[in-house]
Amino acid sequence: MGLTVAERRHTAEPECRAVRGDLQTAGVAALLLAAWCGWAAYRDQPTKDWHFIGMAVVSALALIQLVVGVVQLARGEEPEQGTTIFVAYLLGAFACVPAAGFMSLAERTRWGSVTVAAGGVVLAVLEVRLFDIWGG
Repeated sequence: MGLTVAERRHTAEPECRAVRGDLQTAGVAALLLAAWCGWAAYRDQPTKDWHFIGMAVVSALALIQLVVGVVQLARGEEPEQGTTIFVAYLLGAFACVPAAGFMSLAERTRWGSVTVAAGGVVLAVLEVRLFDIWGG
């Protein structure tokens, strides 16, 4: 007989830590980006090149998280609340900051910075939800 989900989860504790670490890192980076762009909006500034570099870093972290999540699924790990919703949240987390960045290019005022700040907060919330979906 195969292992139950609880038994697999117990035997795969180090892998679960990897997922948790990715979620924490991406969430903190997203909040830092949100604070930085929020500060720019407060100072009535649009998004600048440095902000786009920050968005690229946060997006790279989200891409790493997406790859780690897919690898975990490929290895047979199962999220507590279902694979479909987990993958949907992974894809949403990956697309969140780039979408906000593209929208900020269309709005070259302080509201572009507000858009990116909101995208960072949304990503942080998605990270918390991903943690819950995985079984944190």
